[in-house]
Amino acid sequence: MSARELASRVLYELKEKFDNVAVKVVSRDSVMLKIWNNQPGVLQMWRDFITYLLLGKQRRVAILEFRVSSPEEVVSAVRRIEDYVVRVEESELYADLPEVKKPALLQGGHDKKVVEYLSDPKPLAEAMVTSALNSGAERVAGTLELEDIEIAVATSRGFDEVYRKTEVMAYLRSFRGDVSGHWAWGSTSLDLKSLGEVGSRSAEVLNYARTKSVFTPGRYDVILSPLVIGNLMNYVASMASGMAILIGMSFLAKKNIGDLVASESFTLVDIPRDTSLPGFTPFDDEGVETYNKPIIDRGKLSSILHNTATGRIFRSPSTGNAGWTNPRPWNLVIEAGNSSLDDMISDVDKGYIILNNWYTRLQNYVEGQFSTVARDLVLEVRDGSIEGYVDRVRIADRFETLLKSVKAMSRDLYDVAWWEVRIPTRAPYVLVENINLTKPAI
Repeated sequence: MSARELASRVLYELKEKFDNVAVKVVSRDSVMLKIWNNQPGVLQMWRDFITYLLLGKQRRVAILEFRVSSPEEVVSAVRRIEDYVVRVEESELYADLPEVKKPALLQGGHDKKVVEYLSDPKPLAEAMVTSALNSGAERVAGTLELEDIEIAVATSRGFDEVYRKTEVMAYLRSFRGDVSGHWAWGSTSLDLKSLGEVGSRSAEVLNYARTKSVFTPGRYDVILSPLVIGNLMNYVASMASGMAILIGMSFLAKKNIGDLVASESFTLVDIPRDTSLPGFTPFDDEGVETYNKPIIDRGKLSSILHNTATGRIFRSPSTGNAGWTNPRPWNLVIEAGNSSLDDMISDVDKGYIILNNWYTRLQNYVEGQFSTVARDLVLEVRDGSIEGYVDRVRIADRFETLLKSVKAMSRDLYDVAWWEVRIPTRAPYVLVENINLTKPAI
């Protein structure tokens, strides 16, 4: 049974029993190949159907998830909870599903070559490994993931559409002695050149690991790689959700549209209709047609992301970002600057290049106070040149401070999607001034 057939069957069974019903079905064929010690190793393959339900009755809402492929199993499970839905408290965020027009579907985003390699992705992994070893790595480890996805949405307001896409997500860590470098890439299409660059970029930075310096906490000019700025802007964009603002989980809760929240050179855009990035979608979970929109435009807050319910609270239409509970961005792009990476390095008298990060945590959501730990090599820059490397570095600052401290961005953009960048992001290298760096506690 296809995703669309399953969504339609479930909707047919439930729409007379509830005031509002939305069904989203995700059908996915996936393969994950793990790379270890220069060799493709563990290969995992699976197929799953995930059925998501929004049920509304008497201003009460239930949201459910089922990992089954049978409509009978889904309907049977709903029957057991139907009586409980009307017993919960009324929701302040209750809103009827919208009546929507047929959305303009998108061309592209589904690559037959990705589907062909689902059965045996080892040649692709071997190309990544070879590129890293040829660029100076002694050993490598990483992951290659391929997916063929079908997504269907049907609602009790007459919406019924489906689309397909493929996804490639690759990352590799290269090692030489006790130092490591890292790169990642995400796309909807298979590109052997980009896969090779995952290997070469992860290894080439190891050539700078000549002299190890002692790191002293303080405020420095810092160049953030596309992986790092991609990770951080995932958090910033998610804080532009109407729900995050309503519940006080965002530094934007104290801001108004038009307020300056970043450097005037900085623009961050939600681009759901770009089919080259794997988060693309022609419609959201309520069936509202998506559109590209700036979240931050030349430093000013430009958009709050809404579904129908949060839009009602803010007296705004949906922005096509549902999420039944939490509106969300789909794909992100940080607009390019006019610098090269070498230009930015030459502008730094005393600072660092942070190439990768993990353990990003929020200490205070309303203030946007965060910390994130550098992973792999951190390059030391002195008098406009890379002098060596350090380790054990953590960024500890506020998002607004970081955004307003952007000094320059590279002309080149890089498509990033991996475990630390869940919202696919097209990002440059970014130079930020006077950022607080500390040592991690562990």
